[in-house]
Amino acid sequence: MISNLGYSIAAAGFLLILLLLLTVPKRGAVRLYITLAVLMSLLWALQINTWIVPESTLYQYLTFDLLKLFSWILFLGAILHHQPSFIYHIRTYKIGYFISAFTLLILCLIGGNFLPLYWVYWLLSIMMWIVLCGVMIHLRHNANQYWALKPLVIYLWSVSIVDVISYASVGMSSDVTLLDLNYVAAKGYIYALMMPFLFISVRRMGHWGVYIFISRHIVLHSTLFLIAGVYLFSMTILGYFISPLEGSWNTSVQIVLMILSGLLLITPFFSRHVVNQLKVWIAKHFFANQFDYREQWIELTNVLAQGNDEISDVYKTALKGLMNAVKYDSGVLCKVTREHYQIVTSTNEVGPSDCDEHILKQAIAFCRDKPWLIDLYELQNKPENYKGLDIEVHEAQASQFQFILPIYHNNELWGVAALFSQSGIVRGINWELRDYLNAVIAQVSNYVLHYEAARVVAENEQFSAFNRMSAFVVHDLKNVMAQVDLILCNAKQHKSNPEFIDDTFETLQYTQARMQKMLKQLTEKQLTCEQPQQAVDICSVITQIIELKLTGLTPEPQIQLCQVNAVRGDREKLSNVLYNLISNAQEATSADGSVTIEVSEIAKNNMVQVKIIDTGHGMSKIFIEERLFTPFDSTKDNAGLGIGAYDAKHYIEEIGGIIKVTSEKNLGSTFTLLLPIYIP
Repeated sequence: MISNLGYSIAAAGFLLILLLLLTVPKRGAVRLYITLAVLMSLLWALQINTWIVPESTLYQYLTFDLLKLFSWILFLGAILHHQPSFIYHIRTYKIGYFISAFTLLILCLIGGNFLPLYWVYWLLSIMMWIVLCGVMIHLRHNANQYWALKPLVIYLWSVSIVDVISYASVGMSSDVTLLDLNYVAAKGYIYALMMPFLFISVRRMGHWGVYIFISRHIVLHSTLFLIAGVYLFSMTILGYFISPLEGSWNTSVQIVLMILSGLLLITPFFSRHVVNQLKVWIAKHFFANQFDYREQWIELTNVLAQGNDEISDVYKTALKGLMNAVKYDSGVLCKVTREHYQIVTSTNEVGPSDCDEHILKQAIAFCRDKPWLIDLYELQNKPENYKGLDIEVHEAQASQFQFILPIYHNNELWGVAALFSQSGIVRGINWELRDYLNAVIAQVSNYVLHYEAARVVAENEQFSAFNRMSAFVVHDLKNVMAQVDLILCNAKQHKSNPEFIDDTFETLQYTQARMQKMLKQLTEKQLTCEQPQQAVDICSVITQIIELKLTGLTPEPQIQLCQVNAVRGDREKLSNVLYNLISNAQEATSADGSVTIEVSEIAKNNMVQVKIIDTGHGMSKIFIEERLFTPFDSTKDNAGLGIGAYDAKHYIEEIGGIIKVTSEKNLGSTFTLLLPIYIP
């Protein structure tokens, strides 16, 4: 009686799997072998059931057990190769001959009663070990299919070990004429308990050509009943251990357990939250994904890679990426600005209706506080999922939008994308679509925000370049003003001197050229005008600076010149650099000090060396390393901009030269310029 119940449950499970296999339209060897194995398992479970076969014999049981084992061995042999053929296996592999001959031999021994039963038991045990070895070999050769093979391995190992133990125990006992009834009764229940693993393994055989669809509702309710069965079984075991208690404790504890059991049992069936969570869990772990994420990700990457650098094209590309994610053909991308929003791109030339604008405003207000994807179709059926969203059902029905996707930047709402379909394609929202869209939104938002940040950086670079240009222009203007001031200071004393008049006109002509150049830089927004490199007589440049720009300043520079080759560069720019360095040396030196300029040539390096030596207050090593060539860092307070030394170093290095500085506090400084010789 007890064993019949277990074998009946197992037979019902085998019958269900067999019916599912028979509905598979695709033909194939694996499908044939698994169907044969399940069929033989069904017959095995039925023939031992005394409710169906009242007078089953030991030889009958052993025969069907052998046929069951043989069918599973054939199945394992089939799946060891990608596209197996039964005839090919039998003809090609010696293992096929061995298994077939071995099976026929055992059948003859069982039918003719030629060997003692304990030999038959041991031979059956060997067949069991063949099954186990086949499972291990298949798992080793198909490690990449571990997910699909795991339930099959659990099923075959569990039932085979039970069979091995049952036959081996009988083979070693004194009475080999009868099987242990405890093992026989237990095997039906063990097969029934392992049935879900066989069911799952058959469900996962898509790579072998066995495709079976199971409704999510069937899996949900089956899981609920399985949970209920496990729970009731646990309560039964607990009650079994409590039943020996004496007195009122026994009855009291049983009543409490019954009430708790009832409450906990009905919770999964009537709690919407529990059912929804269970649905998500089942869909994640038992069913294939709705999307091929690899293909979707490649498609999204290709779409985003096609966009241009113009910000309007960036917005269009971002909206296209979001629409392609759900295969929709229409949408609107809005950017939020404080309490308002701006439509930055849209697939429709006509703007949104009043109803759509109201929905966008309410969705933006809702998404500011809750990062939640809005499905207006779901809102119509389940408004309780959108608590706090001030959109009526009739408004959602009147709107053309379906999905409203929020986009965030630093946890603040950047904007929303409203998607809808005009081609009839409609997608229902679920956990997988939400997770997928969240991933797509994150990628698209990074794309948009990257380009917006790049645009801001480009604008800042333009302002920075303009400010830098303005600083140099102001610095040059300061030098021009210094020359004009020098003329005015000497005008009263030398206004009757013809040579002074000539020098004044020459200086004013030079000043006019400088002013025109600065005006051109401001209008064209360029720091420097491209100048071809030319041969510059550095000695004449230094002489002209001292005679035209530094006359009257103390201490008067002393020049030690020698015959050198022309250097490469722009004459006016070199003149500005040398003027800044020499005038700075004069300002740092007292009237009783000295400023010396030495010019020489280093032939081996093709360089002309210019040294500006002063006996001023000098500079510390830290100042030279950290502040001297830093722009806008001046020691003259408001009298200087702090870009003269920086400009000098930048230009000297630009033409391929070198500038070096040595200095000691209260002893003076030496600026050494190495300028490349001009080579035509």
